[in-house]
Amino acid sequence: MNPKIKEILEWVYCIVIAVILALLFRYFIGTPTIVKQVSMYPTLVQDQRLWLNRWGRTTKTMPERGDIITFEAPSKKMYTQSEIDENNPVAKYENEPTNIFSKFVYYVLEIGKESYIKRVIALPGEHVQIKDGKVYINNEELDEPYLQDGIITDVTGAGFDDFVVPENCVFAMGDNRNHSTDCRAFGCIPLEKIESKVAIRIWPLNAWGKVE
Repeated sequence: MNPKIKEILEWVYCIVIAVILALLFRYFIGTPTIVKQVSMYPTLVQDQRLWLNRWGRTTKTMPERGDIITFEAPSKKMYTQSEIDENNPVAKYENEPTNIFSKFVYYVLEIGKESYIKRVIALPGEHVQIKDGKVYINNEELDEPYLQDGIITDVTGAGFDDFVVPENCVFAMGDNRNHSTDCRAFGCIPLEKIESKVAIRIWPLNAWGKVE
């Protein structure tokens, strides 16, 4: 084989291996991201850079209350009152890719995939009530020190406000309650749709550190 061709093939081989390893690390271990919306203000601010820990998805570990997670956006984000079923408050995912190539593009390359970032409020088996501008878990008011003063929690229009979180699901909301489309509107998130947990803020440098 021509030495130059052999050298080119070796470089191509190294590049392919590097890309595969990078994709595997990004999917199974962690990846950076940029805050694009205001739903988690003031905890997270637009254009901040975060490091996402994806090991929980790899090990199928249920997050804890208070964790800030990212998850695949449901296909149905709003309901009419007649569509609300608080006996089955699970978000709907109806536009899933069907073949291997489309799954790779959607789930691994994340092309055409929309994700939300919210805080875990309630866990499987817990009774959630949203009333009087507050959140109650198993009939006890939830202490939420991460909220700004004066913020109230309500359900505008049709939504989920009195239900039990199903098995292998979480109920999550944005800290900026008046500007957050979250589980109040579309229901609880199945564990398999949770992508990552926010680990640290990496930019700006003066805000670097663990996100709580």
